[in-house]
Amino acid sequence: MVIPHTNANIKIEITNLDIWFDSTQAVKNLNLKIYANEILSIIGPSNSGKTTFLRMLNRLNELDSNFKISGIVKMDRKDITKMDIELLRKQVGMVFALPLPLPLSIFDNIAYGARMHGIKNKQKLAQIVEQALQKAYLWEEVKDRLSTSAFKLSGGQQQRLCIARTLAVEPEVILFDEPCSGLDPISTAKVEEAMLKLKKDYTIVLVTNNVKQAARVGDRTAFFLNGDLVEIDTTDKIFTTPSDQRTNDYISGKFG
Repeated sequence: MVIPHTNANIKIEITNLDIWFDSTQAVKNLNLKIYANEILSIIGPSNSGKTTFLRMLNRLNELDSNFKISGIVKMDRKDITKMDIELLRKQVGMVFALPLPLPLSIFDNIAYGARMHGIKNKQKLAQIVEQALQKAYLWEEVKDRLSTSAFKLSGGQQQRLCIARTLAVEPEVILFDEPCSGLDPISTAKVEEAMLKLKKDYTIVLVTNNVKQAARVGDRTAFFLNGDLVEIDTTDKIFTTPSDQRTNDYISGKFG
Protein backbone atom coordinates (compact mmCIF):
# COMPACT_ATOMS: atom_id res chain seq x y z
CA MET A 1 0.00 0.00 0.00
CA VAL A 2 1.32 3.44 -0.95
CA ILE A 3 0.85 6.01 1.80
CA PRO A 4 -1.16 9.06 0.62
CA HIS A 5 1.07 12.11 0.48
CA THR A 6 -0.49 14.66 2.78
CA ASN A 7 1.03 17.23 5.11
CA ALA A 8 -0.81 15.55 7.98
CA ASN A 9 1.28 12.37 7.82
CA ILE A 10 4.74 13.81 7.23
CA LYS A 11 6.95 12.19 9.87
CA ILE A 12 10.30 13.69 8.87
CA GLU A 13 10.92 16.73 6.68
CA ILE A 14 14.36 17.69 5.37
CA THR A 15 14.88 21.17 3.92
CA ASN A 16 18.00 22.42 2.13
CA LEU A 17 20.24 19.93 3.93
CA ASP A 18 23.98 20.14 3.26
CA ILE A 19 26.47 17.90 5.07
CA TRP A 20 30.25 18.22 4.98
CA PHE A 21 33.14 16.31 6.47
CA ASP A 22 36.00 18.82 6.34
CA SER A 23 35.88 20.14 2.77
CA THR A 24 34.09 17.09 1.35
CA GLN A 25 30.38 17.60 0.81
CA ALA A 26 28.58 14.30 1.40
CA VAL A 27 24.98 15.51 0.98
CA LYS A 28 23.99 18.42 -1.27
CA ASN A 29 20.91 20.61 -0.84
CA LEU A 30 18.64 17.72 0.07
CA ASN A 31 14.89 18.29 0.23
CA LEU A 32 12.85 15.25 1.21
CA LYS A 33 9.71 14.23 3.09
CA ILE A 34 9.32 10.88 4.82
CA TYR A 35 5.79 9.78 5.61
CA ALA A 36 4.54 7.98 8.69
CA ASN A 37 4.23 4.19 8.36
CA GLU A 38 6.05 3.93 5.06
CA ILE A 39 9.20 2.07 4.13
CA LEU A 40 11.49 4.45 2.25
CA SER A 41 14.22 2.54 0.42
CA ILE A 42 17.38 4.47 -0.36
CA ILE A 43 19.65 3.16 -3.10
CA GLY A 44 22.80 4.40 -4.77
CA PRO A 45 26.46 3.47 -5.27
CA SER A 46 29.16 3.81 -2.63
CA ASN A 47 29.91 7.39 -1.55
CA SER A 48 26.52 8.59 -2.75
CA GLY A 49 25.60 10.06 0.65
CA LYS A 50 22.90 7.58 1.58
CA THR A 51 24.42 6.33 4.85
CA THR A 52 25.46 9.86 5.83
CA PHE A 53 21.85 10.91 5.34
CA LEU A 54 20.60 7.96 7.38
CA ARG A 55 23.00 8.74 10.24
CA MET A 56 21.78 12.34 10.18
CA LEU A 57 18.33 11.18 11.25
CA ASN A 58 19.58 10.20 14.71
CA ARG A 59 22.63 12.48 14.72
CA LEU A 60 25.30 9.80 14.62
CA ASN A 61 27.35 11.97 12.26
CA GLU A 62 28.08 14.25 15.20
CA LEU A 63 30.52 11.64 16.49
CA ASP A 64 32.88 12.85 13.71
CA SER A 65 34.64 16.07 14.73
CA ASN A 66 34.88 17.14 11.07
CA PHE A 67 31.11 17.04 10.56
CA LYS A 68 29.30 20.23 9.55
CA ILE A 69 25.67 20.79 8.62
CA SER A 70 23.36 23.44 7.27
CA GLY A 71 19.64 23.16 6.61
CA ILE A 72 16.74 21.86 8.66
CA VAL A 73 15.72 18.34 9.69
CA LYS A 74 12.40 18.10 11.50
CA MET A 75 10.57 15.16 13.00
CA ASP A 76 6.97 15.79 13.95
CA ARG A 77 7.70 19.46 13.18
CA LYS A 78 10.50 19.61 15.77
CA ASP A 79 14.09 20.43 14.79
CA ILE A 80 16.03 17.29 15.66
CA THR A 81 19.30 19.23 16.07
CA LYS A 82 17.73 20.98 19.06
CA MET A 83 16.32 17.83 20.68
CA ASP A 84 17.91 16.05 23.60
CA ILE A 85 20.13 13.55 21.81
CA GLU A 86 19.26 10.61 24.08
CA LEU A 87 15.54 11.25 23.60
CA LEU A 88 16.06 11.46 19.83
CA ARG A 89 17.91 8.15 19.73
CA LYS A 90 15.15 6.54 21.76
CA GLN A 91 12.61 7.77 19.18
CA VAL A 92 14.82 7.00 16.17
CA GLY A 93 16.42 3.57 16.51
CA MET A 94 19.06 2.15 14.20
CA VAL A 95 19.91 -1.36 13.02
CA PHE A 96 23.39 -1.64 11.53
CA ALA A 97 24.85 -3.76 8.74
CA LEU A 98 26.53 -6.22 11.08
CA PRO A 99 24.52 -7.58 14.00
CA LEU A 100 26.03 -6.27 17.22
CA PRO A 101 24.57 -8.27 20.12
CA LEU A 102 25.83 -7.39 23.58
CA PRO A 103 27.91 -10.05 25.44
CA LEU A 104 24.82 -10.93 27.47
CA SER A 105 21.95 -13.39 27.39
CA ILE A 106 19.19 -13.08 24.81
CA PHE A 107 16.86 -11.73 27.51
CA ASP A 108 19.36 -9.18 28.80
CA ASN A 109 20.13 -7.95 25.28
CA ILE A 110 16.49 -6.97 24.82
CA ALA A 111 15.99 -5.69 28.36
CA TYR A 112 19.15 -3.56 28.28
CA GLY A 113 17.58 -0.42 26.80
CA ALA A 114 14.50 -0.61 29.01
CA ARG A 115 16.70 -0.92 32.10
CA MET A 116 18.76 2.06 30.93
CA HIS A 117 15.52 4.04 30.81
CA GLY A 118 14.70 3.16 34.41
CA ILE A 119 12.46 0.08 34.13
CA LYS A 120 13.38 -2.38 36.88
CA ASN A 121 10.18 -4.40 37.42
CA LYS A 122 10.90 -8.00 36.39
CA GLN A 123 7.39 -8.68 35.16
CA LYS A 124 7.38 -5.51 33.06
CA LEU A 125 10.80 -6.35 31.63
CA ALA A 126 9.64 -9.86 30.73
CA GLN A 127 6.64 -8.39 28.93
CA ILE A 128 8.82 -5.93 27.01
CA VAL A 129 11.24 -8.69 25.99
CA GLU A 130 8.48 -11.01 24.78
CA GLN A 131 6.69 -8.29 22.82
CA ALA A 132 9.90 -7.07 21.16
CA LEU A 133 10.94 -10.59 20.16
CA GLN A 134 7.49 -11.29 18.77
CA LYS A 135 7.57 -8.12 16.68
CA ALA A 136 10.99 -9.12 15.33
CA TYR A 137 9.64 -12.61 14.53
CA LEU A 138 12.21 -14.28 16.77
CA TRP A 139 10.15 -15.26 19.84
CA GLU A 140 9.20 -18.76 18.72
CA GLU A 141 12.83 -19.57 17.95
CA VAL A 142 14.29 -18.40 21.28
CA LYS A 143 11.54 -18.43 23.92
CA ASP A 144 12.92 -21.58 25.57
CA ARG A 145 16.52 -20.33 25.77
CA LEU A 146 16.31 -16.69 26.80
CA SER A 147 19.08 -17.19 29.37
CA THR A 148 21.63 -18.41 26.80
CA SER A 149 24.22 -16.16 25.21
CA ALA A 150 23.10 -14.07 22.26
CA PHE A 151 26.32 -15.12 20.53
CA LYS A 152 24.90 -18.64 20.15
CA LEU A 153 22.30 -17.37 17.70
CA SER A 154 22.84 -17.57 13.94
CA GLY A 155 23.74 -14.40 12.05
CA GLY A 156 20.17 -13.93 10.86
CA GLN A 157 18.81 -14.50 14.35
CA GLN A 158 21.33 -12.03 15.77
CA GLN A 159 20.13 -9.39 13.32
CA ARG A 160 16.51 -9.96 14.34
CA LEU A 161 17.68 -9.80 17.97
CA CYS A 162 19.13 -6.35 17.23
CA ILE A 163 15.80 -5.33 15.68
CA ALA A 164 14.03 -6.54 18.84
CA ARG A 165 16.50 -4.62 21.02
CA THR A 166 15.67 -1.47 19.05
CA LEU A 167 11.93 -2.10 19.36
CA ALA A 168 12.16 -2.62 23.13
CA VAL A 169 12.71 1.10 23.77
CA GLU A 170 9.58 1.95 21.74
CA PRO A 171 10.97 4.06 18.89
CA GLU A 172 8.80 5.78 16.30
CA VAL A 173 11.30 5.52 13.43
CA ILE A 174 13.64 2.62 12.60
CA LEU A 175 16.72 3.16 10.44
CA PHE A 176 18.16 0.12 8.69
CA ASP A 177 21.71 0.46 7.31
CA GLU A 178 22.36 -2.51 5.00
CA PRO A 179 20.74 -4.88 7.52
CA CYS A 180 21.02 -7.96 5.31
CA SER A 181 24.45 -7.44 3.76
CA GLY A 182 25.98 -10.41 5.58
CA LEU A 183 22.94 -12.69 5.63
CA ASP A 184 21.92 -15.69 3.56
CA PRO A 185 18.73 -15.50 1.43
CA ILE A 186 16.53 -17.26 4.02
CA SER A 187 17.63 -14.93 6.84
CA THR A 188 17.25 -11.95 4.52
CA ALA A 189 13.68 -12.98 3.75
CA LYS A 190 12.87 -13.17 7.47
CA VAL A 191 14.28 -9.69 8.12
CA GLU A 192 12.33 -8.31 5.15
CA GLU A 193 9.15 -9.99 6.41
CA ALA A 194 9.69 -8.34 9.78
CA MET A 195 10.13 -4.93 8.11
CA LEU A 196 6.94 -5.26 6.11
CA LYS A 197 4.93 -6.09 9.22
CA LEU A 198 6.62 -3.45 11.37
CA LYS A 199 5.64 -0.55 9.11
CA LYS A 200 2.10 -0.78 10.48
CA ASP A 201 3.45 0.71 13.70
CA TYR A 202 6.71 2.38 12.67
CA THR A 203 8.25 4.58 10.00
CA ILE A 204 11.15 2.77 8.33
CA VAL A 205 14.10 4.12 6.34
CA LEU A 206 16.18 1.43 4.63
CA VAL A 207 19.57 2.00 3.04
CA THR A 208 20.46 -0.94 0.83
CA ASN A 209 22.89 -1.82 -1.94
CA ASN A 210 20.54 -4.61 -2.95
CA VAL A 211 18.20 -3.01 -5.48
CA LYS A 212 16.01 -6.13 -5.49
CA GLN A 213 15.53 -5.71 -1.75
CA ALA A 214 14.56 -2.06 -2.25
CA ALA A 215 12.02 -3.19 -4.83
CA ARG A 216 10.61 -5.90 -2.57
CA VAL A 217 9.97 -3.84 0.55
CA GLY A 218 9.95 -0.14 -0.31
CA ASP A 219 6.75 1.90 -0.63
CA ARG A 220 8.90 4.63 -2.16
CA THR A 221 12.50 4.56 -3.33
CA ALA A 222 15.05 7.37 -3.43
CA PHE A 223 18.14 7.23 -5.64
CA PHE A 224 21.23 9.06 -4.38
CA LEU A 225 24.30 9.79 -6.50
CA ASN A 226 27.39 11.79 -5.49
CA GLY A 227 25.54 13.42 -2.61
CA ASP A 228 22.52 14.43 -4.71
CA LEU A 229 19.01 13.06 -4.51
CA VAL A 230 18.51 12.26 -8.18
CA GLU A 231 14.88 11.26 -7.81
CA ILE A 232 12.31 9.82 -5.44
CA ASP A 233 9.02 8.18 -6.35
CA THR A 234 6.87 5.16 -5.72
CA THR A 235 8.99 2.05 -5.89
CA ASP A 236 7.00 0.68 -8.83
CA LYS A 237 7.70 3.81 -10.86
CA ILE A 238 11.38 3.99 -9.93
CA PHE A 239 11.89 0.39 -11.06
CA THR A 240 9.77 0.51 -14.21
CA THR A 241 9.77 4.07 -15.58
CA PRO A 242 12.33 6.20 -13.72
CA SER A 243 12.44 9.87 -14.68
CA ASP A 244 16.23 10.10 -14.83
CA GLN A 245 18.46 7.99 -17.08
CA ARG A 246 21.06 7.72 -14.31
CA THR A 247 18.51 5.93 -12.13
CA ASN A 248 17.75 3.48 -14.91
CA ASP A 249 21.45 2.88 -15.52
CA TYR A 250 22.09 2.15 -11.85
CA ILE A 251 19.13 -0.18 -11.45
CA SER A 252 20.05 -2.06 -14.60
CA GLY A 253 23.65 -2.53 -13.35
CA LYS A 254 25.47 -0.27 -15.81
CA PHE A 255 27.36 1.28 -12.88
CA GLY A 256 27.53 1.04 -9.12
